[in-house]
Amino acid sequence: MQQMEAAAQRATRSDGHGERRVYQPTNGRARLTAVLDDVRRGLELSRLSVTLGWLDIKLRYRGSILGPFWLTLSTAVMIAALGVLYARLFHMPFGEYLPFLSISLVMWSFISTVWGEGAMIFVDNAGLILSSDVPFAVYISRAVIRNFIVMAHNVVVIAIVFYLCDVTPRHDPLILAGFALWFIDSLAVMTLLGVLGARFRDVGPTIATVLQIFFFITPVMWKPELAHSMEPWLIYNPFYPLIEIVRLPAMGQALPIRIWEAAMIHSAILMVVAFIIFARFRARLAYWV
Repeated sequence: MQQMEAAAQRATRSDGHGERRVYQPTNGRARLTAVLDDVRRGLELSRLSVTLGWLDIKLRYRGSILGPFWLTLSTAVMIAALGVLYARLFHMPFGEYLPFLSISLVMWSFISTVWGEGAMIFVDNAGLILSSDVPFAVYISRAVIRNFIVMAHNVVVIAIVFYLCDVTPRHDPLILAGFALWFIDSLAVMTLLGVLGARFRDVGPTIATVLQIFFFITPVMWKPELAHSMEPWLIYNPFYPLIEIVRLPAMGQALPIRIWEAAMIHSAILMVVAFIIFARFRARLAYWV
């Protein structure tokens, strides 16, 4: 691998493009500089990321009558069907369970999509990575923005359910802070899984299997209080505090400070690991995709 990196460095010098920084091997402090430069250039191209994210949605539903609102319709049908069934299974009032289910499923759909796409984010963009000098941050932010747009379509369903069930969200800035943390976490997750997925193709199926397990052990279909004596242990589930920091204020309930603390700790660990892995192997991504 060192020979390949050295060859790439010679090629970079010889092709007359001194500003090509994507494939240039680095080590030591230069790795940190390369990552910060990648992030800076990604921020400078943030409008491009938004445009590409929205273009992905338009291309996916090109020629469709409802367009992206097929996402809204399919989510509404799923929530209505599962809401009736599970409200009976859990012996809960329909008007109490349906708002919980609607926001939980929309949020879990976003999480599972981000994690699932993250493992292949660089592999799917291999052609662009090998033929352009676009920073890696653009591919990541494009995918995260695309998934936030999808979630925004499904928020319509939540708003309708809340209106019908007379649920009023808290006018709490913590909701915005929660979504900001979601955005940062999504960038970190896609960065980390993108690097691992580029090196090991088994990461994608492994993540899919792990998410299936976490779907059932995370309070998405069932309320946290149903865990009874195991409820205090839920705080160690990395998805639980992440969901609660948005779900509780959105449903008009108070958010315990310990939930925020757990979410911040999980996010800090995730960001540190993602940064280290990305800085360490960034120069090799072009060889792995």
